[in-house]
Amino acid sequence: MKSKKVSQNSGLLKEVNIKIGFVDDGSTDDTLTIIKEMASTSDDISYISFSRNFGKEAAIYAGLEKFKGDYVAIMDADLQDPPDLLKDMYLSIKNLGYDCVAARRVSRKGEPLLRSYFARKFYQIINLISKIEFVDGARDFRLMTRQMVEAILSLKEYNRFSKGLFNWVGFNVKWVTYENIERVKGHTKWSFWSLFLYSIDGIVGFRSCPGIILFIGVCISGISF
Repeated sequence: MKSKKVSQNSGLLKEVNIKIGFVDDGSTDDTLTIIKEMASTSDDISYISFSRNFGKEAAIYAGLEKFKGDYVAIMDADLQDPPDLLKDMYLSIKNLGYDCVAARRVSRKGEPLLRSYFARKFYQIINLISKIEFVDGARDFRLMTRQMVEAILSLKEYNRFSKGLFNWVGFNVKWVTYENIERVKGHTKWSFWSLFLYSIDGIVGFRSCPGIILFIGVCISGISF
């Protein structure tokens, strides 16, 4: 999103030049066809298409690297991230001096109980062993300044855990809350096992206790047995 001079009373940021970039992470339905049709009708819409599914972290990194602008927002396309928060996010950065405004859910209504339970436990564990604060319910949905985006792109980790990287770069972040919203269509591709492995990436990458590796190894061995 590339900004121009904005008046707070100008409606939904009419003087802001908004560009939309899609990252198609190896979809197998008609997603790419629809995106191409949209891009063909507007110069403000562009896209990246992966040759196969490389996962969320690769998609986030590719999008941040490809799409330029003074301000960059990350959003899921299933509308679980409410677009109407973007106006207040922008105004908080523009008028209050924040580098980032990030969203967190205050409830997990609609999620399976087991998944919600382990998600809460993950945040409890990682906050015990990490020097970085992880906010329970944090989403990837956020608006950032170009300066913060460049700082994130400068981190070349192979196994990326963006929720940690967003915090690690140390910029001034404001949190906004909202109730959980069920996706408009489709279903999550994240299985319990894939979420578990992803959480291990986060714990390993942002641990402050070396012994946690041994602990994780023992736990995985126990689960495997």
